[in-house]
Amino acid sequence: MAIADVPEYAHLTAADVDALGAELDAIRADIEADRGARDARYLHNTIRFQRGLEFTGRMLTMGASRRPVWWAGAVTLGVAKIVENMELGHNVMHGQWDWMNDPEVHSTSWEWDITGPSAHWKHTHNYIHHKYTNVLGMDDDVGYGLLRVTRDQRWRPFNLGNLAYNTLLALFFEYGVAAQHLELGKKRKTPEAQAELKRDMNDVGRKIGRQVGKDFVLAPAISGVLNRSPRAARKTATANLFANMMRNVWTNAVIFCGHFPDGAEKFTKADMTNESQAQWYLRQMLGSANFRSGPVLGFMSGNLSYQIEHHLFPDLPSNRLAEISVRVQALCDKYDLPYTTGSFLVQYGKSWRTIAKLSLPNKYLSATSDDAPETASERRFREDDGPRLTPVIDASTGRRRGLKTAISDSRSRRRERASA
Repeated sequence: MAIADVPEYAHLTAADVDALGAELDAIRADIEADRGARDARYLHNTIRFQRGLEFTGRMLTMGASRRPVWWAGAVTLGVAKIVENMELGHNVMHGQWDWMNDPEVHSTSWEWDITGPSAHWKHTHNYIHHKYTNVLGMDDDVGYGLLRVTRDQRWRPFNLGNLAYNTLLALFFEYGVAAQHLELGKKRKTPEAQAELKRDMNDVGRKIGRQVGKDFVLAPAISGVLNRSPRAARKTATANLFANMMRNVWTNAVIFCGHFPDGAEKFTKADMTNESQAQWYLRQMLGSANFRSGPVLGFMSGNLSYQIEHHLFPDLPSNRLAEISVRVQALCDKYDLPYTTGSFLVQYGKSWRTIAKLSLPNKYLSATSDDAPETASERRFREDDGPRLTPVIDASTGRRRGLKTAISDSRSRRRERASA
């Protein structure tokens, strides 16, 4: 079901994996050596743009009693919150700008505009998710403890609500992020663990209080006083609510496009044993997915349209991921590895399709558990319990015949069997 032997699945020798790792290390070294003034300028321009947008949005929401102004204010503020969340908060807290030694944009000092405390997120995301990407039982982002997104997760009647749960998760995603670190379903048997949970819950409560106070108490109160109207206060509050939900839905969509469409593979704990840096690179390449974007969509997604590159180099500046992607795609061609990408709507649609399918028990699903669109394993290429897969060099071209070719050949065989 999930991949238990990544090198075998990718059809690479140990030497191939090491060589791939060395080439990816070289990409990192090149970008680190080239960071400088243009990167800093990009960051500071983004901060000025986001703050100007937020100021404009908040001023417009003060006049939200008029419907056109309500929409203008809500949407402008929503875009400002998206930019702060995706291109600033997420990337700053990854340490992408720590090399500047600027305390304003350092990963240790940034607190972002959502209900989840930054310190909690840096543990669950920077450490847990990026180290154990899509490893079942290790990565809490696999379904966020709520959704069934792979057949490896045992079906329960609770999963019938998959679509409803994801709708709620999208609308209130910031609260899902806030709750993720708490691991509320986990049993805490020791006094130390119980005390830690209490501290974490107090941190979350304080952060939620600040966010709710800013958007739904202070801002509406100012609007009500300025306009001398309780109705104006209510309209400002609803505009702020729309802006937050707009940010939540967009963030959820971008993240799901990078982790749950077809081709973003899942892995078992066994594969983590003695994993080298090069093997980690390979797992990131197989466990992530991109979506095609131009400059605007890339910027609005925090450049997570290049999720594969971000997972390879989470602490390199986001504005460099587009150029890194050219080199990563070349490596995928060289080692015959798939480079999973597609349009934004297609990738997001595949995520929803997987969530819908896996709301049902496996017996109602077509395709095998080793060769389904949403989950695959190295066993998908074995026929009649055949031998383990081995790397092949094409004698006519001298090229490696790896995973990308194997997938294409497997699809051809299925089409031939279907037409026979």
